[in-house]
Amino acid sequence: MSDQAPDGGGSPAPVHDEAHGGALGARLNWLRAAVLGANDGIVSTAGLVVGVAGATGERATILTAGLAGLLAGSMSMAAGEYVSVSTQRDSEKAALALERRELREQPEAELAELTDLLADRGLSRDVAREAAAQLTERDALRAHARVELGIDPDELTNPWHAAWASFLAFTAGALLPLLAMVLPPADWRLGVTVLSVLGALALTGFSSARLGSAQVRPAVVRNVAGGALAMAVTYGAGALLGAAGV
Repeated sequence: MSDQAPDGGGSPAPVHDEAHGGALGARLNWLRAAVLGANDGIVSTAGLVVGVAGATGERATILTAGLAGLLAGSMSMAAGEYVSVSTQRDSEKAALALERRELREQPEAELAELTDLLADRGLSRDVAREAAAQLTERDALRAHARVELGIDPDELTNPWHAAWASFLAFTAGALLPLLAMVLPPADWRLGVTVLSVLGALALTGFSSARLGSAQVRPAVVRNVAGGALAMAVTYGAGALLGAAGV
């Protein structure tokens, strides 16, 4: 289908096809969560393998510690997201059930409430009343859910989706420092890992800033500086423990 449609005079009229509504917000939230999950995987696993590398050069030991950290972190992220989103979903369902009961028992009061909410958003009183009546006639529950509660009944949060997204994002992020540490020759491990991690953190900082419509440079600097500090601290601790023969 064409991006432009002719108007009455034959000239093309622009079509505004920008996405709006809860679906866009949900997609952005998922993307942001994926970026942050990957960032957590990068930083935590990089700190772990660099710290172990400071204490020992044994590839098997580093690999074992890195895999243990990857699995523990990804499972922890998945479980935390599942519990958190399940609680949110339960709250949304409870709010919808309450709204459904109020619409059944107090339809006039609910119509007046919807009118007030629409008027608070800038509509004139008469227009708000007419809009509330039309929305109520079409689908009263959906109207109140979206305007009053900020919930889309068709787009309730899914705890399993959140859990799997967090698991996969953390795992993807954690694989980078783990592979960078165990695949190169021993003399190159630390340098390759540090450069790979800092580059990945710059990318996730850039992505999170763009998704949140924030300034890119501060986000990238914070991300890179935080990762560098984490690796420096864990490497120093590992080197001290290794020198002490622990």
